Amino acid sequence: MDGQKRTEQQDVTDDAQGEAPLAGMVRKLGLRQGQIVVEYGYDEDVEEAVREAAAAVSGAPLEADDYDGVVDVVLLWWRDGEGDLADELMDALTTMEEGGCIVLLTPGAGREDRVPAADVQDACTTCSMTASGAVNLGEWLGQRLVGRK
Repeated sequence: MDGQKRTEQQDVTDDAQGEAPLAGMVRKLGLRQGQIVVEYGYDEDVEEAVREAAAAVSGAPLEADDYDGVVDVVLLWWRDGEGDLADELMDALTTMEEGGCIVLLTPGAGREDRVPAADVQDACTTCSMTASGAVNLGEWLGQRLVGRK
């Protein structure tokens, strides 16, 4: 019962601030007002609420993968079996503003296309990046990837 009250109270707080319920989680991944966010890997299985929260927090629609400007955040939906994650991260880095980040979204537990944590770590090592702890975003896990200092 207490868990229900806290959830309902949190929903009211989010609604009062005009943000999507996942906005706080998206903020933990590094998204902020005024950032340009480009999205790669969109498919029918993505978590629409995460996309909506990212757009709400940044204050603008997500840019499609054909956007050719410099961006602050790359939102990358990645599934096991889609190719070489390190190559994809390197490509994403070429479009990022200095100090930007990649938000890597991978399928959560129970999905056949879940990306092993070791694969993410190997790709980060190859690209000289560091991954933050995972944030649960519905059926997806989000991690903030940043360049090593």
